[in-house]
Amino acid sequence: MVDQPELPLRAIALVCSLKGSPAESSSALMAQHVASELGKHGVECEHVRCVDYNIAPGVEDDMGSGDEWPEIRRKVLDADILLISTPIWLGHPCSVTQRVLERLDAELSNTDEDGVPAMVGKVGIVSVVGNEDGAHKVVADVFQGLNDIGFSIPAQGCTYWNGEAMQSTDYSDLDQVPEPIAAATAAAARNAAHLARALKTLKYPPYESNNE
Repeated sequence: MVDQPELPLRAIALVCSLKGSPAESSSALMAQHVASELGKHGVECEHVRCVDYNIAPGVEDDMGSGDEWPEIRRKVLDADILLISTPIWLGHPCSVTQRVLERLDAELSNTDEDGVPAMVGKVGIVSVVGNEDGAHKVVADVFQGLNDIGFSIPAQGCTYWNGEAMQSTDYSDLDQVPEPIAAATAAAARNAAHLARALKTLKYPPYESNNE
């Protein structure tokens, strides 16, 4: 199956930087690079810097007064592709990323009439930045969470940059994105758009049997 540009797609990039807007953020910059590649495949992408919102702790879709997650949740539900862009801290996805995954966990209980969870049929991809080791582990951790929640993971659905260990250079400090990282970003976007179109054309089967 080839991409069908006439079938528009929407993506939401949840930037999980610890830095609020408008501070410079390598996670935000990499999300912009992924979005630029998605745009080449007919995907419109919106960016949300999660730390700018009051995302309450919990595993419900709405944790009550003051919780701003429902606004973000609506954007995720309206999208075909979810990008989580996270920094590495102490060898793990940052705390904001974990909070986002915990809130997305509520969607396992939000099913349609066929018993299919809300996020099944959507595509999840990940971008990671950091100046310490651990990009593959962070990608694996986030992919595991997204897959459990119902997102489909495309082939080579991640991109990452690791700077020299124990140094201060960030992704946003680079004069030019290294070719291998640019190629990985392009592949993740291309494959995400392809899979998202495939899933819109041929949906997953019902989870609950209609047989008596």
